[in-house]
Formats: sequence, C-alpha cells, structure tokens
Amino acid sequence: MKIKARAKGETVNVKMLLKHPMETGRRKDKDGNTVPAKHITEVLAQYQGEPIFHAEFGTSVSKNPFISFLFKGQAGEKVAITWTDNTGETLSGESTIK
Repeated sequence: MKIKARAKGETVNVKMLLKHPMETGRRKDKDGNTVPAKHITEVLAQYQGEPIFHAEFGTSVSKNPFISFLFKGQAGEKVAITWTDNTGETLSGESTIK
C-alpha cells in the first residue's frame, strides 16, 4: 500500500494505492478453473484516532485501486489506512502529513 498525504493550509489531500488482485470469482485461469474471489470489501482511514473516510467495495473495483480524498488536518500528524478483504485478510499503513 502506498499512501501520500499533503497539507495545503488546513486541507489535507490523501492519495493511496491499494495493491490487491481484486478477483471477482468469475474469471477462469489458463486451465479453465475458476479463480477464487478475493477482493477488498472495506477501506477505513483515521486521523487522530477518529474515522475520516470509509468505503465499501464490491467485485466491480479494478485491480490495485487508487483512492483520493480531502479532509481538514495538519502537517506533521499521521493518517492511518486499513483495508479488509472478503477472505478476512487485513492490511494497515500510515503516512505522516507533509
């Protein structure tokens, strides 16, 4: 996961690239077998321990989704991102606001 957070005044622009295969469960491999579903279902961003962004995904989101959002914050603080997929796998990361 790549996260960049930049402040311009009190507005912080967060950009994140979530590396994930985002398999729908409908694609077949080269041998004709169905590739099991594996896709992000939820993304949560927090600032100072409070949620600032929440998204729920389905199978229609592309591989390695890119998300960007704005919120009120300050440089020097941290933004924490966590995603969960349909298999229960979770990945977390954080970025210091510049």
